[in-house]
Amino acid sequence: MKHKILGAAFAATILASSSMAMASEKVKIGAPAWTGAQAIAHLIAEVVETRIGGQAELVPGNNASIFQAMHQGKGDIDVHPDVWLPNQESFTKKYVDEAGTVALSKKPYEGRQSFCVSKEFSEANNVTSIFDLARPEIASLMDSDGNGKGEIWIGAPGWASANVNEIKVRDYGLMPFMEPIRADQAVMTATVGDSVRKGIGYAFYCYAPHAIWYQFDIVPLTEPEHDPAKYIAIQPSDDPDWFSKSKVMSADALKKVQIAYSKSLIERSPAIADLLQNIQLDDATVSEFAYQIEGGDDPADVVKSWVAENSDRVDSWLGL
Repeated sequence: MKHKILGAAFAATILASSSMAMASEKVKIGAPAWTGAQAIAHLIAEVVETRIGGQAELVPGNNASIFQAMHQGKGDIDVHPDVWLPNQESFTKKYVDEAGTVALSKKPYEGRQSFCVSKEFSEANNVTSIFDLARPEIASLMDSDGNGKGEIWIGAPGWASANVNEIKVRDYGLMPFMEPIRADQAVMTATVGDSVRKGIGYAFYCYAPHAIWYQFDIVPLTEPEHDPAKYIAIQPSDDPDWFSKSKVMSADALKKVQIAYSKSLIERSPAIADLLQNIQLDDATVSEFAYQIEGGDDPADVVKSWVAENSDRVDSWLGL
């Protein structure tokens, strides 16, 4: 009897210790505004809570605030779910390479960037190249406000990619014909839908993963093949004279999209840190997430269903 009591007590102690270890696994996940990042943030939270048994909280923020919080390592924000490189290289150089306080996951997925128009407009007007936007008759078909120039959406305020795209509009010789527009992503999506319904022209920065590839029939415009020698893109955070010193005359290279996390998380929540290193996504999966979310589905429900349907894939992230 004595041995049984001791055995039961030992088992209870182990169970309690295990529960305490799980309870200590906590993470605060940065949630930037774009839909793909929102989806991945919810996905990480779902896996942490249902598969690791930890606690996860989403914290809204932009790139600068999330990286700063990860650098401080106090647990205010531990994770950036969707770091695009080299777009956000100014942050990774500062905090990953120089300060050494932030880590990047080792399993990125590929992101693609270009400019697009609707397939219907492309076929009706033989618009297949970025340089077709410099044809005066095409620019006039994209002039919605009557100022003599067409509009081209280059990204949202604060996006590093919007800065690069503005340089491209200049260096591709489009400035006399097209006006670069910065506006929230939701404005772009609504304008694309309106232009498709009305059969009018609209050019816009497009990238994958993104819901728009599922929402509308769009086509990317060709650009000169990526050439590092012709792709000198300086960000305002690096030089106040960034615009005049930059020169971009080629397409973007394929992007690496990774998860970043505070190195302090390795000590505080090692199971979560291991998970973040091993998550492997792809642009098709993230685009589908974004499509469902922008269609009105709750992000938490979208990723919960996906995790349930892709148990083996999630197990591989957990080393099971």
